[in-house]
Amino acid sequence: MQAIVEKMLTDFERGALSRRQLAATLTGLAAAAALPATPALAAPSLKAITLNHVTVRVPDLQKTSKFYQEFFGMKLAQHSETIHILSVGEGFFGIEQKPGGAALDHYDFGLEGWDAKAMRAKVAAHGLAITPGSRGDDESFKFNDPDGFVVQVNGPKYTGHVGVDVPVKKG
Repeated sequence: MQAIVEKMLTDFERGALSRRQLAATLTGLAAAAALPATPALAAPSLKAITLNHVTVRVPDLQKTSKFYQEFFGMKLAQHSETIHILSVGEGFFGIEQKPGGAALDHYDFGLEGWDAKAMRAKVAAHGLAITPGSRGDDESFKFNDPDGFVVQVNGPKYTGHVGVDVPVKKG
């Protein structure tokens, strides 16, 4: 900062900078110096590298699933009586039949360096609770973000589970 002020004074003395320009620039520098320093961003607790999937709740599973399969060309990858998983590139779109209106159920991030135990500890360190009933294994778990959205996390290659598969009806 000192070098900048010295250069400005030299420019003023040479006539390359007017008194008004000098005053305005010095005022701006003083104001900027008075601002609190912007803290460096901390390293993220968990590093999301993929949006693995989004799951929605709908009142009519068959109707919604058929729409996404026909309109977007998504293929039925897994299914049960109440859940369909449709392939979308490396991720998937989950559709779950539940009473009530359509709603977001949860979204899922694939995390770099997946280690369930370490990830659970980091979630807890942020004062967030693991959702009761989350998968008990080391493959995946859910928690609520500060706004109440359900977030699921797992390794980036997670493919989902619907329980017992039901044969796809032909025809």
